[in-house]
Amino acid sequence: MVTAVTQVPWGEAPGQGPVDLWRLESPHVKVEVLTLGATLRSVLCRGRDQQWADVVLGYSDIHGYLSDKRYLGSVVGRVANRIAKGRFVLEGEEYQLDINNGPNALHGGLKGFNKALWKASAVEGGVQLSHTSPDGDQGYPGEVQVTVTYTLQGETFTAEYQARSTKTTPINLTNHSYFNLAGQAADNVYEHEVSISAECYLPVDDTSIPTGEVKPVEGTPFDLRKPILLGPRLKSVPGPGFDHNYCLCSRDEPWAERPAARVYHAASGRVLEVTTSQEGLQFYTANYLDGSIVGKDGVKYGKHSSFCLETQNWPDAVNQTSFPNCLLRPGELYRHVTRYTFTCC
Repeated sequence: MVTAVTQVPWGEAPGQGPVDLWRLESPHVKVEVLTLGATLRSVLCRGRDQQWADVVLGYSDIHGYLSDKRYLGSVVGRVANRIAKGRFVLEGEEYQLDINNGPNALHGGLKGFNKALWKASAVEGGVQLSHTSPDGDQGYPGEVQVTVTYTLQGETFTAEYQARSTKTTPINLTNHSYFNLAGQAADNVYEHEVSISAECYLPVDDTSIPTGEVKPVEGTPFDLRKPILLGPRLKSVPGPGFDHNYCLCSRDEPWAERPAARVYHAASGRVLEVTTSQEGLQFYTANYLDGSIVGKDGVKYGKHSSFCLETQNWPDAVNQTSFPNCLLRPGELYRHVTRYTFTCC
């Protein structure tokens, strides 16, 4: 099944250069990718009525992405999620990162991979984006060469991440797309059924840093092993909503692609299934969108207007020795794969 791959100019990033938009189109799914932040700008897929809908939040023009502070659709790194107090010790040396989320460092820093202008080249069925993060970038050690390869085959969109470093460094890459299977203009995700293939999750403190406990989901509102309707469940989750890491495997399990999540929207019939080689899945229900962001078609994105399925290592793993390893050493290859399959039923 042939995927059409095209490229068009899409504005300018001041001080960085021209931004391109790449389109990947199969008979079932249409995807747009920006070279700014290796951003997934849109995903169009059909519902039961055969009508297309864009199921990813985003902006109408380049200015929205340049000023974005919510990581809409972008690749985040060098380390996705939170690092406690923005501090870690590596090989006897202490590193202090910029603090950009309460007392913690979040998603790579003040100018993470989401703000980088990535180089792009066509590959079969998709586009490969590459970025060089210099030694000391946002406080992290080592020069890191990163590639993200996006491909589309039929109903499945694949993101493959690879990286190498000149020094030992923590690394944790993910895509931060916000989804709504009713369409990006829908008010909320309360009518979505969600299941996540995890026996345990990570409780967090009041700054969203894992406490270190790996807690069984059994008997808690975090038990998503069987499909649950999101609206009622959100009322029983403490705090503003889901923003928790689900443990897809234990620390020492070998690299493998595993089922991670399935989301179903009954009214449209759309289904999103996610598989990944990553150890964790951060399930986030857009708790901090507040209507101040104006997105595509002038839509104001509010609380619980979408959900994120951020496949990644466990948060703060660089400071928690019982968590899966997040260190990339010279000579090693970091590689992870996440697949998103869009169908309807």
